[in-house]
Amino acid sequence: MAIVIGVIILSGRKQPRRPARGRRGAKGATDEPQVPAVQPKRPTARGWIGRGAGSSTLVQAPAEWRGTTVQVCGLWPYSIGAGTPMVGVPLGRHIHTGATVCADPISWFQRAKLINNPSVFVMGLPALGKSTLVRRMATGLSGFGSIPFVLGDLKPDYVDVIEALGGQVIRLGRGRGNLNVLDPGESTEAAAKLRAAGFEQEAKEVEADAHGRRLTMVSALLSILRKEPPSDVEESIIDQALRVLDRTIEGRVPILADLLEVVQQGPTELREVAVDRGDFKVYQEITRGLEASLISLARGGRLGETFAHPTTNPMKRDRPVVYDVSGLKETDVDLRAATLLACWSNGFATVNVANTLAAAGLEPQRHYFVIMDELWQALRSGPGMVDRVDSLTRLNRSYGVGQAMITHTMRDLDSLPTEEERMKARGFVERAGMVIIGGLPQAEMPLLSAAVQVSQAEQELLMGWSAPPSWDPATGTETEPPGRGKFLIKVGGRPGIPLSVKLTETEKSTNDTNKLWHAQSRVGKRALEVVEELIEEREEKVSL
Repeated sequence: MAIVIGVIILSGRKQPRRPARGRRGAKGATDEPQVPAVQPKRPTARGWIGRGAGSSTLVQAPAEWRGTTVQVCGLWPYSIGAGTPMVGVPLGRHIHTGATVCADPISWFQRAKLINNPSVFVMGLPALGKSTLVRRMATGLSGFGSIPFVLGDLKPDYVDVIEALGGQVIRLGRGRGNLNVLDPGESTEAAAKLRAAGFEQEAKEVEADAHGRRLTMVSALLSILRKEPPSDVEESIIDQALRVLDRTIEGRVPILADLLEVVQQGPTELREVAVDRGDFKVYQEITRGLEASLISLARGGRLGETFAHPTTNPMKRDRPVVYDVSGLKETDVDLRAATLLACWSNGFATVNVANTLAAAGLEPQRHYFVIMDELWQALRSGPGMVDRVDSLTRLNRSYGVGQAMITHTMRDLDSLPTEEERMKARGFVERAGMVIIGGLPQAEMPLLSAAVQVSQAEQELLMGWSAPPSWDPATGTETEPPGRGKFLIKVGGRPGIPLSVKLTETEKSTNDTNKLWHAQSRVGKRALEVVEELIEEREEKVSL
């Protein structure tokens, strides 16, 4: 009451006298309320008064909370609080509060200390914006100084973004580009740079790592080609043959044909590990199978066309990179598996070189953001991929890289051929620093709850986002799906952060994954015109 009186005194105005209400039974009085002479300048609680003005008969009551005087006064002037840290790439707005949501695995690990390892696992039904979300992360992290690496873009979804960032697009496939698995990449240059600065031991480590990766890749190609790994003797022969190539070839990078030639010649180092007892015919018999496989790789075959020639576009460590392997058909299972393994080997060789040079103080420390989209295709592409991803999820802190793994549902991980691989794949979700979930059907909830703590309210939210789009009778088209651009960020057992992602005008051009559907099929359109012409001709004949 004191406050009200104070306001009246300060205003210095007298309160207007209310008009007298009509009294029942008085002469000339009426029960109807008197219409004020001056119409209001703002709508009432139910809207504008009058016919056709839009007055509402039902007004939904606002949400109300009760608190003590000490607590409630703290709401002013911040009536909407930010429930997320303002650290990381701005992804979108909180669905309930409207606050900006910032998140990415590198910033939340390095700066905010919110997660235990710099990784994010993204899942959700198709066409809901998973790749768009990760592309925004990659764009923001590039601005923060991290370098995006897409080591095998199968669709492709990241070529436009990497090009817009001034990065390097490496296209691989039949007739598109080659990747020489014997190419040490930037390791030779880095070793020379380390030796010039007096770091002899570090230079030897870089060269040893490059040698081991080349040996691993040749063995992997043989395994994919034969459907079984090479023998111990064959691996020893390949190891010695690579050392002979490094010692004898100068001025160029060796290719698989050079490796085949060394195996056929049979120098002393190779014959010693082959244990031929001084008989060259015995050596030829031992290397018969290896020679046949190398001929297939070096002279074409199922895999040789991509790996038998010099590298078309060498990878650089100081810029964003995407390996565009979308030209490989899904039916080329072996070639896709070999290409993905080669991309991974090349990419992490580059990361190792960058970390070694930074540790020696010769270059600034670089952090890389490795993106693995369509993870289910990569895991099914061939042997060794599950183990390679499993190693990365455990050692990403040591490698100095952040990673994003993207797939559709938990069932994608359960569809691997062996139980051992399925158990390893489930661990990807459990070990991820943060999990971002889009719309999922009800059947996915038991599998999801086994890996991530999701409350009943959060499950209902995710199931609502998976609903199909409704039909708009006015336009005759489907509306936007209710879950497009909506995600739930989960970190451990904490409550999830629901957010909505909206693209800017600049992002729309680099986030279009439906380019092939922009134009209507001309063949179908012409066929429709022909049908209409035939119908018109028939109608004319009938009328005649």
